[in-house]
Amino acid sequence: MRKKWQGRILVFILSLLVWLGLTRGGGAPEAAAGAAAALVVAWIGGAFLAGFPRGRGIVRRILYAGLYAVTFIWEMIKANLHVAAIVLHPLRPIRPGIVKIKTGLTRDTALTILANSITLTPGTLTIDIHPGKGELYIHCITVGSTDLEENTRAIGGKFERILKEVFE
Repeated sequence: MRKKWQGRILVFILSLLVWLGLTRGGGAPEAAAGAAAALVVAWIGGAFLAGFPRGRGIVRRILYAGLYAVTFIWEMIKANLHVAAIVLHPLRPIRPGIVKIKTGLTRDTALTILANSITLTPGTLTIDIHPGKGELYIHCITVGSTDLEENTRAIGGKFERILKEVFE
């Protein structure tokens, strides 16, 4: 079976399971609507999984994906508390600015997830990505440093090591 179809079948099954989980089964009409929605999502998005690397064990990748989810939630909680402290104490000095970070990620999927993780974390926004150079430009509500290595470690380093295990 071609990789493109394998990706579509996987996305269909996962999308349908998520739909059924969110609707709690719901009966035949909800299951039919979920199957139709999952079919559309699988047709459009399933081809993107064709390039997913198949070298290492899938169990290891799934475990690292779970670790990534936990890490992302923890970083989001910390960032929410930081932004809340800024909002509640308006006299607290902030230093907004744009910083550059370097990444060793090479796959488009991994770079996209890294950029989205940074953007979804309150107080930061990914502005630009240069995949060939492995650079991301990020707007921060509070710039901690102007050092490239320190910013890379503080902003992207939390996610990069785990994403490398999942996608590279």
